[in-house]
Amino acid sequence: MQPDVALRDVILAMTASTLTSPSSGIFRELNFAPCADYGLLSAAVEAARAKSIKTHVGGIYSSDVFYDERPDLNEQLTRHGILGVEMEAAELYTLAARYGCRALAVLTVSDHLGTGEALPSEDREKSFGDMVEIALEAAFA
Repeated sequence: MQPDVALRDVILAMTASTLTSPSSGIFRELNFAPCADYGLLSAAVEAARAKSIKTHVGGIYSSDVFYDERPDLNEQLTRHGILGVEMEAAELYTLAARYGCRALAVLTVSDHLGTGEALPSEDREKSFGDMVEIALEAAFA
């Protein structure tokens, strides 16, 4: 979502915002702020630096729908520094917090909402190696 984030870059999701969540029944009026495990995040940053992989650390948006039709929301998310969009991290982080587990979303940029660029399906199959290497090194650090 940010102009400096390019196709094939890796995003390490420190936080995951969402409109709604299955956990809203538990928290009710509280806006729980799901976040990554700091140890995993730190290890992933170090792994990316060691491999000279272009990486961005920050907040992402966990969408409830695959094709969002709210340009107003996308504008606000971009304005507030959200790096990318996916569909699971907010709930993953919430469940990890609930059960005392560690979690980190490591994402490869395959589509850019600002420029309209997208990786062809063949490139998607071959371009996610950096993400996997970072995730494995962080998990076993």
